[in-house]
Amino acid sequence: MKPRTCGLLAIAAFAFAGLLGSTQCFAQNAYIANFTSNTVSVIATTTNAVCATIPVGSGPQGVGVSPDGSKVYVTNVGDSTVSVIATAANTVIATIPVGTGPQSAAVTPDGSKVYVTNGGNDATNSPNTVSVIDTTTNAVSATIPVGSVPQGVAVSPDGSKVYVANLNSDTVSVIDTATNLVTATIDVPGSPIGVAVTPDGSKVYVAIGLNSVSVIATATNTVIGQPITVGYVPFGLAVTPDGSKVYVVNQFSGTASVIATATNTVTATIPLNPNGGSEGTGVAVTPDGSNVYVADYGLPTVSVIATATNTVIATIPVGYLPSAFGIFIQPTPSACLTQAGGGGGGGRGGSHPSVVVVWRGVLLPSYVGYLMSTGMSLNQAVVAILTGTAPPPLPPGPVPELDAAYLYATNTALKGLQSIILSRAAPGSAASKQLADDGLKMMEQGLTQVRSLNAQPWKNKE
Repeated sequence: MKPRTCGLLAIAAFAFAGLLGSTQCFAQNAYIANFTSNTVSVIATTTNAVCATIPVGSGPQGVGVSPDGSKVYVTNVGDSTVSVIATAANTVIATIPVGTGPQSAAVTPDGSKVYVTNGGNDATNSPNTVSVIDTTTNAVSATIPVGSVPQGVAVSPDGSKVYVANLNSDTVSVIDTATNLVTATIDVPGSPIGVAVTPDGSKVYVAIGLNSVSVIATATNTVIGQPITVGYVPFGLAVTPDGSKVYVVNQFSGTASVIATATNTVTATIPLNPNGGSEGTGVAVTPDGSNVYVADYGLPTVSVIATATNTVIATIPVGYLPSAFGIFIQPTPSACLTQAGGGGGGGRGGSHPSVVVVWRGVLLPSYVGYLMSTGMSLNQAVVAILTGTAPPPLPPGPVPELDAAYLYATNTALKGLQSIILSRAAPGSAASKQLADDGLKMMEQGLTQVRSLNAQPWKNKE
């Protein structure tokens, strides 16, 4: 499906809504960055339908929304830029060069600055830094050195501090927004990815390493208590508006863990997709705290969790490899034009953006497959993705689309292989042994399914 833009077309469609069969809704819209589609899907949270699809830069990943909801900032890993979207018309109004491989973005409460983590490896373009964007000029006003391969970023509720997770340094940098200087560096027990601050500003929750979350007391800038065990490879985190719960998406487990902040214990584990394939990355909570939206990444979907029951109540088709790393839901309602028939997702009927390669006789339709087709080994490809040093996907032409059964089977095999590789990070530990065992089971399950599908003569083999 060709990406659908809003812009002047959307405005004209609204003017002639009766003729075009379109409707307008007001909602806190969710902005989902689709990594391989190079688009942002706009979801109206009142209807859970995609109402716009916006072309942005190469490899969009992180998302930050201004406090008044009028602007959305999207980090484009592939071309080291930030796209600025005006939500009134859902069009890109500026493209800002930043450091190499920007991962995520966070906007200050007064809307004056955007902090962008640069986690790429181009030594000539400010690696291992945070770019500060002045929102009045849409230009970088400062560049702040931090730890190695910065990933997630979050701003304190009073706007005085910025917290940055440094994946390869096992640290969290604390930036004073008044001076744009690092005032503290906090050691954490593992490779941090996502960060989230509680509404009262007293704690920072950090997704750590294989399967845990650490808690930082902001008064002392120290880690408190023991790590909280969650699923494998926790990625994004989001705190509910009342501060009572933290939702953590576990990329390799395909689940979301719910942490009660009063006790710092896991009170629920939510499967994101009953058929598997979800590799959750970004997560955000609606302003009223009723729903949680998770970018499924491994699937072209977004899962919606009802916080009252901690169950998935909707699955929304979007673009390919949805990431949306950051706070991606508007704080206030905004108009969004819903086109008749939907606003464009990522379902069947269009070209498949993945690159298919064969590894030991198995089709792997994935970004990992693309990297392997460029000459990387599987190990190198997974490490490059986990460290944020992988180049953007550049598919060499159209690839026949796999049906859902093939996609699920090959993703299962791939996740098993990734688990085995990741288990080598801490050899000998009980967690690593369990991860390796689970990986072997998943890989064999996926391979068995693919062999079964290949044996069926009516299948369109690629």
